[in-house]
Amino acid sequence: MMLECCAVAHSQCDSLPSLLSSLPFSRPASLPESLERRKSPLPVFGRHGAFFVFWEISLFLGAEESLPEYREQASYTKGSVVSFSLSPSSWRDYILKCLLVTSNLLFTVLGLVTLVVGLWGLINKESFAQEKISGIRTDPMLLFTFLGFILALLSLMGCVGALRENMCLLRTFSAVVLVLVVAQVLAVVVLYSLQGQIEDYLRSGMLAAMVRYQNDLDLRFITDEIQMGLQCCGADTYRDWGINVYFNCSAPGVQACGVPPSCCIDPLENGTVWNSQCGVGAQKLDEFSAQSVIFLGGCMGSISRWIEQHSGVIVTVVIILLGVQILTLFITAHLLQKIRWSRAQHAVYLQSLQ
Repeated sequence: MMLECCAVAHSQCDSLPSLLSSLPFSRPASLPESLERRKSPLPVFGRHGAFFVFWEISLFLGAEESLPEYREQASYTKGSVVSFSLSPSSWRDYILKCLLVTSNLLFTVLGLVTLVVGLWGLINKESFAQEKISGIRTDPMLLFTFLGFILALLSLMGCVGALRENMCLLRTFSAVVLVLVVAQVLAVVVLYSLQGQIEDYLRSGMLAAMVRYQNDLDLRFITDEIQMGLQCCGADTYRDWGINVYFNCSAPGVQACGVPPSCCIDPLENGTVWNSQCGVGAQKLDEFSAQSVIFLGGCMGSISRWIEQHSGVIVTVVIILLGVQILTLFITAHLLQKIRWSRAQHAVYLQSLQ
């Protein structure tokens, strides 16, 4: 970042104070009052002269020592342009601030998209209707809405706090992120300690989704994707679908003793048409006859094998997510320290003007 201003002297300037002393300007008498009215020091190119501009920039970027730090490459001639190069520490602070703002802005957009998708799903399924409002607590779209709202609000708080250098917003942002990091670490520890019981919880969830297969479009979509993606049928065996009132062998209708088409090995006729009746009567077949029509293995075994095969990727993703959040905490703490330092220097400057 280069700051240029017109100069009128002829000789080389070795320091910022000597340069400022050669500039023909006078500080207005109302400068202390105008500075006191400013709640946060921002780089403003106003009518108060070059020294005010340079001082405000030093406060904004968070210099560590004093204003002459920015004089490393200052030169001027009569009628020419003066250039000031910022120190490496100032560049570092500026890059960290931009990184914090950009990352939070991206997560804000992601949170808003997730929020819109969740609300669209709830409205499209008429989940707020009087006859369906009782089951909204188990609606997966409600989870999307909640997570999107929290992510957008938290990221927007960090983005605005970094842009405006608002210590209240930054402290709240860092506190919430710290709580989330601790919660995620505790969740990982609990999941690792209860890994023997996780399969039972997954089985219970799978069976509950199978019971509500026809009544909940979201659970139907998730169940179909699991069965087609992992090439499985039911929780432990394809006969588990007997717990569904429509696929139970005692139920009336054409679906009795059948399985969903997502259990079929080839649910498409001629590769284009979805055959919704391909699983009809599959529960009546023995395993030898059924293996040419549907997947025999249950999804719980397939899920366990998938987790074992991708355990390295899962651990890597978890570490990266935690690392990004911890890095965000350090950057926010560094920015808060710089803001406190700049405000202290601002107060010292105000006292020197009195």
